[in-house]
Amino acid sequence: MDHPIKRDHSRFRKIVKGRVRENLRKYISQGQQIIPKGTDKFTVPMPQIDTPRFKFGDKSQGGMGQGDGKPGDPVDGQQDPNGQPGQGEAGEGEGSKELEVELSVEELAQILGEELALPNIEPKGKKSIHSQVDRYTTVGNVGPDSLKHLKRTYKQALKRQVSMGTYDPNNPTVIPNRADYRYRAADTKVENQNAAVVIYMMDVSGSMGDEQKEIVRTESFWINLWLKSQYKDIDIRYIIHDATAKEVDENTFFRTRESGGTLISSAYTLCKQMIQADYNPNEWNIYPFHFSDGDNWSADDTKLCLQLLDEFIIPSSNMFCYGQVESRYGSGQFYKDLNAKYSDKNSEVILSKIKNKDGILDSIKEFLGKGK
Repeated sequence: MDHPIKRDHSRFRKIVKGRVRENLRKYISQGQQIIPKGTDKFTVPMPQIDTPRFKFGDKSQGGMGQGDGKPGDPVDGQQDPNGQPGQGEAGEGEGSKELEVELSVEELAQILGEELALPNIEPKGKKSIHSQVDRYTTVGNVGPDSLKHLKRTYKQALKRQVSMGTYDPNNPTVIPNRADYRYRAADTKVENQNAAVVIYMMDVSGSMGDEQKEIVRTESFWINLWLKSQYKDIDIRYIIHDATAKEVDENTFFRTRESGGTLISSAYTLCKQMIQADYNPNEWNIYPFHFSDGDNWSADDTKLCLQLLDEFIIPSSNMFCYGQVESRYGSGQFYKDLNAKYSDKNSEVILSKIKNKDGILDSIKEFLGKGK
């Protein structure tokens, strides 16, 4: 039987995860900060969770402190030393009641998956990461105290005392000795896990402002979270482009803004080179994501983009995802061009329009909802 503290902790975790799920759209649309803490933990802010408490009955039930009184009367005859009632005004509104809880990658991904009904991904690539996994499935006679199996130890000590005739039912004290101790023992197995790479591409020309980049940052956070829950090992690469493209780190990806024009083919060309150099499509699960406001320099460059997609990027990838972030300066034409060519014709091409932060969750559902 589980210890009551463990049961209470498990129940609290369920309440926390339920509350996070209820507020998931708010976390995403209002930019609530979910902060990484280490490699596999995140700190999540949430409203105070109230615990049950006693509440006083009404006056008709009697009890201490009943009787007539008027607003401002001192309590228990107490008043200001100068004979005046207390001064000052009460604060307005309820105080801030927020707490922070830690959730793992798996827990947050589970919340996202349940909210969006996301299917598990069926890997395409054959490359496997070999990892050793210890599973404590057996019990041994030696081991460290941290792996001591208390229930098995107690049973062994009880059997010994009964067999030796030293067990007294009237005084059921069981004292294990060194020979009674039992320990959890691990079976080490080598597991093969599929590897994946996510390649983010983003237009950083002048028409993509801070609001559009914040949408991309938030959406990519949750996409990464889900993919990390599906793959043991994952690479994440970042490409920015205006009229030219270059690979950058994550910090630069979300903070760079240029004033030049836009040639989307520059990003797709670099993406192709990256895959050819580092990620054999027969071994890796490849996920290119491109975010833009839909402006491209010319129809000729769009034609080149479609050629790159058809001839290399789409055949090499689990899926190609294009997210068009609405901007007052962007025409949105590139979405129309992609939709005209791939709508209902190619399940490996997924298109999404993201009007504002409220559309992020729906866009994630569009991208990840097919389980590719």
